[in-house]
Amino acid sequence: MRVDYRIERPVALSASFEVEGFTVLLGASGEGKTLLLRAIAGLLPARGEPFDGLPPQQRAVGYLPQGHALFPHLNAWQNVAFALRGTDRRRQAVEWLERVGLAALAERRPAQLSGGQQQRVALARALARRPQLLLLDEPTSALDPATRDDVLAELIAEVHVAGIPALAVSHDPALAAVADRLVLMHDRRIVQAGTPMEVHARPASGAVARLLGLRNVFRGRLAGAAGAQRLLWPEAGVSLPVQTMLADGANVEWHVAPEAIVLHDAGMAPATAIAGSVELRQMSAQGRHVGLRCGQARLWASLPSGDVAAAVQLSLPPSAIRCWPA
Repeated sequence: MRVDYRIERPVALSASFEVEGFTVLLGASGEGKTLLLRAIAGLLPARGEPFDGLPPQQRAVGYLPQGHALFPHLNAWQNVAFALRGTDRRRQAVEWLERVGLAALAERRPAQLSGGQQQRVALARALARRPQLLLLDEPTSALDPATRDDVLAELIAEVHVAGIPALAVSHDPALAAVADRLVLMHDRRIVQAGTPMEVHARPASGAVARLLGLRNVFRGRLAGAAGAQRLLWPEAGVSLPVQTMLADGANVEWHVAPEAIVLHDAGMAPATAIAGSVELRQMSAQGRHVGLRCGQARLWASLPSGDVAAAVQLSLPPSAIRCWPA
């Protein structure tokens, strides 16, 4: 499904992209992502496709706002039944709750449900409308890290089973990583789209790299011609050999992956190595990392094995540095 909308108020925003399967629109806070969902749902004056000109009640959308917006005085099946018509609403509502694994909790009110359970009730209510498009606003915002991945897996599985294209807006890179299609918004416009693998492999800019949650994105300036070019890194007070096709003097944003940084053993560092000091050590599911202070900059490096001294020498391979025009 093609989404093509233009909003004039309260902010100017333009967005045009394809929604395929579970699509995530990733952007920083304040970009207007929620405004776009409200415009598609008909809750905000805007022009665009799909559903242009239709009142909200005639738009075939299921909308899960941030916070789920469940009625606190109604139990789970009554919340789902709110989206239904006819005389057999209770049976239908319980069937939808069964599809999301919550039929046993049909009589509970929202306050008696966990955040993930509330989200599934809201999803059942949205799906009960049998929409052509499902809209989700920051679906991970109320979830703690311990349960986020499981709840996301259930949510995406339900979307796939229902066969309804879904558009989720978020600033959470964890949500972007499980999308079928990823769309990036910056400066209230679409700057890149593709599969998560494609976007992570070739971010279009430093802004996209930051949205993806990549570490070690900095600003700098190029000096010298191709083949003998150097990257001036003001925060660290150093220059680095680099390989680009950009012009001499270009202001750039650049990135180096933590796993590409080489930490040298004592007495084994080349003359071109940079001095750094260890500020912190981090252990996580993604591995072991150290935060290094290089001048005024913090540089993250992977620590495959062992440990490092408080003062280190490090190198950034030229082929590992990716530059974009600033």
